[in-house]
Amino acid sequence: MHVEMPAVPREALRAHGETQEADSAEVRDHVAITRARQLERTGRLNSALSGAVLERSCRLDADGLRLLDAACERLGLSARAYHRVLRLARTIADLDGATDIAPVHVGEAVGYRVLDRRSAEY
Repeated sequence: MHVEMPAVPREALRAHGETQEADSAEVRDHVAITRARQLERTGRLNSALSGAVLERSCRLDADGLRLLDAACERLGLSARAYHRVLRLARTIADLDGATDIAPVHVGEAVGYRVLDRRSAEY
């Protein structure tokens, strides 16, 4: 997974040191809650899901399936890439506090896959 981020001006880095520490603590807490949610649901993190547990934990509604199928067709995703997108969509939904994976979560996960493919071309 690759994420493009704009450069942060040095002045902004210097001006917000205390705020950045507070923001980092909030993000750390949010991630810890998300990891606990994953462990509670399946006994493992989403990155370790496979087989029946992956299928059970990463069910998509009809719209999500159509979106993922279209992405697989357009991008030529392998079975391995398909499962990676499912795991990532589940993680995005978890970070969002959602019980179910919505099409928006699938779309975001596919978007990261597109960036990953573009960076591999360079």
